[in-house]
Amino acid sequence: MSGSTDPRFEAVAELFAANLASGADVGASFAATIEGETVVDLWGGWADEARTRPWEADTLVNVYSTTKTMTALTALLLADRGELDFAAPVARYWPEFAANGKAAITVAQLMAHSSGMSGWREPITQEDLYDWDKATGLLAAQAPFWEPGTAPGYHAQTQGFLVGEVVRRITGRSLGSVFREEIAEPLGADFHIGMGAEHDARVADLIPPTGGVPADLGEPSPLLINMMTNPASNPLDSRTRAWRAAEMPAVNGQGNARSIAQIHALLANGGVANDKRLLSEAGCRKALEPQIEGVDLVLGIPARFGLGFGLAPMIPLPGPNCIFWGGYGGSLAIIDMDARATYAFAMNRMGMTTIGDERGLGMAAAMWGALAA
Repeated sequence: MSGSTDPRFEAVAELFAANLASGADVGASFAATIEGETVVDLWGGWADEARTRPWEADTLVNVYSTTKTMTALTALLLADRGELDFAAPVARYWPEFAANGKAAITVAQLMAHSSGMSGWREPITQEDLYDWDKATGLLAAQAPFWEPGTAPGYHAQTQGFLVGEVVRRITGRSLGSVFREEIAEPLGADFHIGMGAEHDARVADLIPPTGGVPADLGEPSPLLINMMTNPASNPLDSRTRAWRAAEMPAVNGQGNARSIAQIHALLANGGVANDKRLLSEAGCRKALEPQIEGVDLVLGIPARFGLGFGLAPMIPLPGPNCIFWGGYGGSLAIIDMDARATYAFAMNRMGMTTIGDERGLGMAAAMWGALAA
């Protein structure tokens, strides 16, 4: 284990070390910021299952749906600049999307997983998801699975294409490019949506979970089966150049806990990070605005969504002005706007969960306990 920990948060370092020692983690990173300052930055273990490559300070890993927080942040940035209106129909920016009863679907409904577009109706392959025009074209042509705006239903893979195409229509650039040029590079943050081959040697291998349906899901429904099988998700795909090069802004972000915490310090600190103001405070707090709640039609569990993030009580959070999301297997990002704090976890040993698990949440809770002491 390497890195640094403010003495107030020694319990976090102890938990991190215990997870590595017990085998709960093979390789991992955890980071936290308060008032924009990094107070915990830990990494350790191994970048591969054979334990031949140490997890280094600059090791990256695919964080699955924690990528969605970067996609949401990119949309919030455009909205703050007046280029994107969340209340507007998607078809204002993407006219083809109006087909098949979708003319009234709003951008906010894409952000809050309530548009009814949780998957593809046509059978598709993993390779189809590397073809932006095909993936988005199929979504534009199809009908929603349920009446938009009436219930949440997790858009596990589609959200990145849906929000990403809106961003592309507005800016003329891919979401990964806008994110890189307008957020990651100005902040000096090592997070990538669509990653060049020059970074491959730094990427940890995801270790797939064992078992069947993730433990945090409800009973399998047709919508859940569609999410899980069309196409089937195979974590080993994340080891390929094709996966890493593609832009799938819901699932294939490559980063580590440090970069996740650094980037979301923007939202925690009213739009300022690394001494740069990229958003207004009001623009950041848009993410807190509740959009939809109820039993998620895909996940089968109670859900509550703001603009691009989950809200309490989906997971335990330290206060009312917190937002979060996590990734398949365990990665996690939490932003506390009251404490002006961020917490992030990224790892390679995947657990049987869809949106984070007790490893990252346990260390975040240790942070909250220390702050409250």
